[in-house]
Amino acid sequence: MMKLLAVLCVIGWSGFWVFGYLALTEGGAEVTVAMLLSALGLFTGLFSYLRLARQVDPGRWSHVRQSAGGAAEL
Repeated sequence: MMKLLAVLCVIGWSGFWVFGYLALTEGGAEVTVAMLLSALGLFTGLFSYLRLARQVDPGRWSHVRQSAGGAAEL
């Protein structure tokens, strides 16, 4: 599962950078498609990176889950 997430992460970030560059440099109707594909790559890369980070070091992410209930106490 981790290898699949790692491959998905690389493909997602690569798509973000490639299509983001195309969206910035192209003109016309291609910009909309490039922006949508870039956003898809961004969300895919970010989601898979965060999933990998939680699987590799779950102790580091334990305080994130606990602080959600404590925010109302402030």
